[in-house]
Amino acid sequence: MIGVTVAETAETYDEGEQSSDLNRAVGKQVRLLRERAGFTQRELGDRLGYGEDLISSLERGRRTPQREFLEAADELLGAGGLLRALIEDVEKAKAKARVRHPAWFRDYARLEREAVEINDYSCHDIPGLFQTQRRIRALYEMRKPLLDEETIEQRVASRLARQEILTRWPPPMISSVIDESVLRRPLGGPEVHKDQLEQLIRLGGLRSAELQVMPTERTEHAGMGGAFILLTPKGKRQVGYTESQDSAHLSTDAEAVRILAARYGSIRAQALTMQESLELIKSMLGER
Repeated sequence: MIGVTVAETAETYDEGEQSSDLNRAVGKQVRLLRERAGFTQRELGDRLGYGEDLISSLERGRRTPQREFLEAADELLGAGGLLRALIEDVEKAKAKARVRHPAWFRDYARLEREAVEINDYSCHDIPGLFQTQRRIRALYEMRKPLLDEETIEQRVASRLARQEILTRWPPPMISSVIDESVLRRPLGGPEVHKDQLEQLIRLGGLRSAELQVMPTERTEHAGMGGAFILLTPKGKRQVGYTESQDSAHLSTDAEAVRILAARYGSIRAQALTMQESLELIKSMLGER
């Protein structure tokens, strides 16, 4: 099978992904305005309540300026709103910098952003694109070995950022089949689980999303080989994606992808219809 396999344990991050160009551009503006006003770095820091080292780091683009600094510096340096106008771009860049996918997942995440169609079979958990913020956090907090709080924050932000494709225009066409057992597993506790089921009902009402449930009572099940995703990036051939305990595999081999597509067709045929699936999820809410 042709594809890419990367060990999950090699969770390095590409620091180059974090945008520092904007920080450097803002730093240059601050330095030019400071020099025009006749302040040294120490004098500017004293007037604004910051240390000389911090002013130096900001001007070199090594630190991200905070909203409060830009507002105060704009007024003191007579920037006429120039620095204030940068606040929105700086905050967007900060949010983007928090989106840091593990190295083993990055290739898939890049293709997912370009997707026009996503077909997902899940037998272990709710698809990441459908998870609520509280469920995402609960999943990472229960991970073993334990993750530190900074990593948890990064993972939560990254997964939520992936969900932006659901509200863009045009959205990708997404179909998903989820095993009933997944929907009955109250990960995170009753309230988190309730919110998740309600989220699935809302998503099931989108024109771009088709949600089905594979009932546990089925005597035949084409998906016993495990979960997988079929993804079609814009202008490119469909690819297959699978994960296991310690690795991820992105397959571009035409025959391997064809087999997954045929399997997915059988899984959808064996699952409940979309209307039956939504009714089942609603009944689960009524049981709580």
